[in-house]
Amino acid sequence: MKYRKLWLLFAALFLWGCAPQAPEEEEITDYNPKNVIIGIEPGSGVFHSAREAVEAYDLPQTLHSGSSAVMTQLLSDAYKKKEPIVVTGWAPHWKFVNMDLKFLDDPKNIFGEERIHTFSRKGFREDDPDAAEILDRFYWTIDELQEVLAEVNAGEKDIEEIASGWLDRNPERLREWTEGVPKGDGRTVTLTHVMWDSEYASTYVIGEALRRHGFTVRMIAVEAGPSFIALENGDADATVCVWLPNSSAFYVKKHGKNVVDMGPNLEGARTGLVVPAYMDIDSIEDLKNL
Repeated sequence: MKYRKLWLLFAALFLWGCAPQAPEEEEITDYNPKNVIIGIEPGSGVFHSAREAVEAYDLPQTLHSGSSAVMTQLLSDAYKKKEPIVVTGWAPHWKFVNMDLKFLDDPKNIFGEERIHTFSRKGFREDDPDAAEILDRFYWTIDELQEVLAEVNAGEKDIEEIASGWLDRNPERLREWTEGVPKGDGRTVTLTHVMWDSEYASTYVIGEALRRHGFTVRMIAVEAGPSFIALENGDADATVCVWLPNSSAFYVKKHGKNVVDMGPNLEGARTGLVVPAYMDIDSIEDLKNL
């Protein structure tokens, strides 16, 4: 019954987070960058930044909301045909491995470099100092995350197998995160994650590390806003998916007093507007003159 109630809570949070922001999605038939910029979920931080960029640079394009999957499919379609397209993007992401892409320069610094942080609910360290210690130690590099993302994109294994295999090949990381920490003895840790491939991958890797150390791990996929609400209300323990200083700033400003920043787990991430390298533009400002 406890698990059923928690599942219903997160389902409600997900619908609450999406409903006011995401009108029924229309099929995108035109991705001409003279007319549109292809965005992702309207609740995401990168979409908020892209909307700010359209206003700050006085761009004539319409920012189209949709999903990460639609964005990457349209980008792949355009890339195969060597057609121009502009999308909201972030790195690390498998698309930078499979395609020759570039971020447009952002002289107004609306996007920029990011660090991905781990956040927890208040009181989590007091309630379970062992799980909190492992999450506090969780740190890895873009190259390491890209290894996992490449396997996710290949689609030959499920995420649990990919995460387990990565830890098998990188035992030194597992030791860094868990050595000397008392075993979990079956205690439950609930993690939230957004459905960006990078955050999905990160959550399953640290989730597998926690499992191997004796914890029962429950993972819930929600949008960014409901994730913070779950931490704020004590219905989830932690998330490793907070991008600062830009993409998650709106949610940190709104909920930051009621959650705990445990510090960065990855540095050198980035968000922005992305185009194929064959396009002869270099700056967001160039979008006004296509």
